[in-house]
Amino acid sequence: MRGGTRTFSLGKTWSLWLVFLLAMGGCFKPRITLFPDGSEPLKESVLEGEGRGKIVVIGVTGFISDSPGPVPFQSKPVVLHEVVSQLRKAEEDEAVKAVVLKIDSPGGSVTASDMLYNEILRHKKRTGHKVVAAMMDVAASGAYYAALAADHIVAHPTTITGSIGVIFVRPKITGFMGKIGLAVEVNKSGKNKDMGSPFRPTTDEEEGILQDLIDRMGLRFLTLVASRRGLDEDVLSEIGKARIYLAGEAHRLGLVDQVGYLDDALAHAKKMAGLPKDARVVAYRRTEYSDDNIYNPSTRIPEGLGVTLPLVSIPEHLIPPRGGFYYLWLPEWTKH
Repeated sequence: MRGGTRTFSLGKTWSLWLVFLLAMGGCFKPRITLFPDGSEPLKESVLEGEGRGKIVVIGVTGFISDSPGPVPFQSKPVVLHEVVSQLRKAEEDEAVKAVVLKIDSPGGSVTASDMLYNEILRHKKRTGHKVVAAMMDVAASGAYYAALAADHIVAHPTTITGSIGVIFVRPKITGFMGKIGLAVEVNKSGKNKDMGSPFRPTTDEEEGILQDLIDRMGLRFLTLVASRRGLDEDVLSEIGKARIYLAGEAHRLGLVDQVGYLDDALAHAKKMAGLPKDARVVAYRRTEYSDDNIYNPSTRIPEGLGVTLPLVSIPEHLIPPRGGFYYLWLPEWTKH
């Protein structure tokens, strides 16, 4: 269970990110937006079907958080807020009988992942809706945690999932500060008050405290997997290593119920909810899209409508995470 300490090269990533901004700054057409993404009300868009009843497709895309990211002028709604807003809207429509969560996420913060899981459970209890999780490219760590609330999990044949564990991320800049002759003085009320500080090395005692917290959060995750998926001790021991799996491996281990495509997830949702094959499949958008379909991940205003600053388009995986505990798969960070 104890995973030990890993040091990630965040400084290099920040440098590459800044170079990217400077290089790409002249490649974007300036646009002015009167209303930031997320300010427009959600409106229903029928994607397919004309029959009785509705299935709502809700995207869980990107880093799972309950607070905005560190990018200046970022107007994108956070994942937790956006998903819950759509669940609330689905509750208001008596024709809705099922929800398909289209997940493409490496996970997120421990708390936000747990909150999303709980919100999905609450939605099911309040409405009686059947919920199917459809995993796309990645549905790892905190994203898998959230998917555990579903009644059925379908993974695309090439889905990466698993990474059932916790990572504690904190930047360390002591080496850099020493090179430039910079120091930070701290006055504190207790010896562990500045534990995890980026300005000094971590003591052995602090490492033990942090590892204990990580182990307990990891055990919470594993316990939830065991209770929701009914896995035996041998499987729990295997997935407790926190490695990632392809869909087929995940299916053999019992982490997912089915390997298939988004259409298969929709078909299963219709079957569970007792809906006809031509039941309406809908999504909630903040604007209309031409030729909209189930593969459109966005509820937001599309490119070309209004103004967006270049910073808004920075890929999330290029932004170093804030210090904290995460149910997150971090393949982008190098270790040394």
